[in-house]
Amino acid sequence: MSDERARFSKPDIEGIKKQLIEHKVELEEELSRLPQEKFSDDQVQDPGDQALASTMESLRSSLQETKLDEYNRIVKALAMIEEGTYGMCVDCQKPISEKRLKMYPDATRCITCQEAFEEGKTENE
Repeated sequence: MSDERARFSKPDIEGIKKQLIEHKVELEEELSRLPQEKFSDDQVQDPGDQALASTMESLRSSLQETKLDEYNRIVKALAMIEEGTYGMCVDCQKPISEKRLKMYPDATRCITCQEAFEEGKTENE
């Protein structure tokens, strides 16, 4: 087997790494800021205000979870760059298309394996 990992030149990998690190820093700032946001002024609230505050808290929690998932994918991609396995699918070990990695630099699965993963995830829920 030829070394399919050599598809990316060092400058390409460095550019991807820089992009991932910049996004990681942005997410760290967002994740540290999210829990501090207040949706009420701690005054007595009517049922409408309570419902709104509860809804906003649920949205914040969902957003925080989404951002944390994204952060974890970036950390994993950065680790794969360091290990020299970046660009290889974690499931089938085949190269992830360059087009996919340009769109989703934190992708760890090729499109075929990602679709299978999502279908399996949906069936279990």
